[in-house]
Amino acid sequence: MNVLSIQSEVVCGHVGNAAARFALQRLGHEVWALPTVLLSSHAGYRTVMGETVTADLLRRLKEGLDTNGWLALCDAVLSGYLGRPEQAIVVADTVRRVKAARPAALYCLDPAFGDAGRAYAKPGVAEAMARHLLPLADIVTPNAFELGSIASIAIRGPQDALEASRRLGRPVVVTTSVPTKAGRIGTLAAAGDEAFLATTPLLENPPHGSGDLLAAIFLACRLQKLSLPDALAHATGSVFRILSRSEGTEMALIAEQDALLAPLLGVDLQIEAVR
Repeated sequence: MNVLSIQSEVVCGHVGNAAARFALQRLGHEVWALPTVLLSSHAGYRTVMGETVTADLLRRLKEGLDTNGWLALCDAVLSGYLGRPEQAIVVADTVRRVKAARPAALYCLDPAFGDAGRAYAKPGVAEAMARHLLPLADIVTPNAFELGSIASIAIRGPQDALEASRRLGRPVVVTTSVPTKAGRIGTLAAAGDEAFLATTPLLENPPHGSGDLLAAIFLACRLQKLSLPDALAHATGSVFRILSRSEGTEMALIAEQDALLAPLLGVDLQIEAVR
C-alpha cells in the first residue's frame, strides 16, 4: 500500500521519517516522505544544523504529488513532528484531499510536540495540531505527556490514559509511556468500548525515535487489518526489541530490522484488557 509520511527528516540517525520510512518499507509498503524540517540529526546531539521547511514549500511539494495523481493513490497518511504551526493547515488539506479520493484511507496523527513533562515543539504547534489535525485523525499515537496536554488530564496510570483517550473522541488512540507497575512501562490502545494495555520492562535512557517508530508500525498493522490487541502487541513488541538492543542515542533499526517481522521473539511483553 502507499503511505504518505509527513514529519521531520534527518541526515543521520533514525527519527521521524528516517524511522517511519524504513519500518513501513520493511513491512511491505511504498512510502512517500514529505519533510517538515531538515536537520543533520535529532536534537540530542551537541551540534545540530538545518532548518524548518516553509509552509509554502511543503504546500508546493504536496501540490506536485496531487497534480501527478499520487494523492488519489494514497492508502494512508502519517504525520508527526511539525516545524511551525502553519504546517498543520497544509497537512490537514493533504488529508482531506486523500480522503476525498479514497474515503477508506487512514490518517494517523502522531502529535510529536513533547515528552517527559515538557514541550519541545515551537509555540503554537500543539494547538495547531489539536485544532486542525485531531478532528481528521483515525488513529492518534501520543505519549502520556502529549495525551495529558491535549485532554487536560494528568496521566498517572492506565485508567487516566483510558479516560483521556476517550475524551479525544477519535476512533483509535494509542498512548505510549503510560506509568504502570514498578519496573515496567505501558502502551494503551483504546477504540470504542475496548482497550488493551501492553507492558514491557522499563528501559533506562532509551534512544530517540521510539514514538515515531511505533506510530508507523501500528499504522502498518491496521492497514493489514490486524485486530486492536494484535496490532498493539506487534508494534510494542517490535519497538521494545529494537530499543533493548540499541546503545547510545540511536535506535539499532537497521541491525535489528528482523524485529519488525518477528516482534515477539524473546520479548517480555504482557497484554491485558482494560475496563
